[in-house]
Amino acid sequence: MNQLNAAPPSAPAPEQDGIVNSLGARLWHKFCYILQAHLFTLGFSLRTEGGRHVPRSGPVLVVANHQSFLDPVPIGLAFPRRLIYLARKTLFRNPVFSWLIRSLNAVPIDQEGVGKEGIRTILDQLKLGKAVLVFPEGERTLTGRMNPLKPGVHLLIKKAHAPIIPIGIAGAYDAWPRGGACPVPAPVFWPAWKGTIAVSVGAAIDPTRFANMSREQVLDELFHAIAEVQQRAEKLRRQ
Repeated sequence: MNQLNAAPPSAPAPEQDGIVNSLGARLWHKFCYILQAHLFTLGFSLRTEGGRHVPRSGPVLVVANHQSFLDPVPIGLAFPRRLIYLARKTLFRNPVFSWLIRSLNAVPIDQEGVGKEGIRTILDQLKLGKAVLVFPEGERTLTGRMNPLKPGVHLLIKKAHAPIIPIGIAGAYDAWPRGGACPVPAPVFWPAWKGTIAVSVGAAIDPTRFANMSREQVLDELFHAIAEVQQRAEKLRRQ
């Protein structure tokens, strides 16, 4: 049984897959990790579980449900390795913000989702032995419920040949729904309410499991794997 954590795990150690390549980068990442961990633990009562499922090195394809603009931060805090994030090229127009998100491992693509350019970028990063976060729904939910997965993730799984880690996030939709002007916190020192956030990391899935499945079967299996850990995250939230 996974151990429930009232706060994110301690900051991850430097990896051997080439993500961390300087003392300055390690210190900057550690500073950002600690700052974000405090902000989300205190501000959104963040709880996490399942980090022990993550391989310590080598390529990993991380697939998660998409509730909010907030999602990448708590997912990154729950994941005991540095993640590569995909971000729209338009977010890199401002030089200062571009430097910031690049320093936190954001990689520019033309659009959100699992399109052709995104697939190429993901495969390139996996070849370097990195862990890459993908939201196979392609966009944030409008209702809080999971959207059907985009077909592109099927092609990605066929080409990636990397372990697949399903991640479920709960509460981020309540904290900052699509269309909301700004996030509404649920501080740990207040009575619990709907904006509390939790993340559950599932066990790795061997990609060969999908080798003889049709596209529809793969999408269905992956949808249910993500939905299962999302439901675990829902139960983990501070009530």
